[in-house]
Amino acid sequence: MKVTEKDVAYVADLANLELTDQERQRMLKDLNSILDYIDRLNELDTSNVPPMAQISAKFGQSDGKQRDGNDSAWREDVPRPSLPHSEAMKNAPESDGEFFKVPKVIER
Repeated sequence: MKVTEKDVAYVADLANLELTDQERQRMLKDLNSILDYIDRLNELDTSNVPPMAQISAKFGQSDGKQRDGNDSAWREDVPRPSLPHSEAMKNAPESDGEFFKVPKVIER
C-alpha cells in the first residue's frame, strides 16, 4: 500500500499542520520509504526465531521473585474507591457544575 499526496494532505489536516509543497513531497517520500522497508521485513522468514523477552518477564510478577536484580515489583491491581465527584469539582478553577471547564487550545 502506497501513501498518496491525498493521504499526506488528510493526515496533515487532522494534525492541524500547514505543510509547504516541499514538506508534503518529503513526507510522501519518507512515509513510502518506511512502508517499503516494512514490506522488506515482512519477506523475512522468522518462523525459527524465538520470541524476544518482554518487560512483563522482568517486572510486575506476583510470584515475589526478584528478576535481574530489580526488586521493584508492581503492586496488585485492587479496586478501591475513587475521589467523589463533588470533591473533585471543589478543586476545579472553573466548572459548569458537572464538568471541568478548560480553555480551548486548538484554533482553526
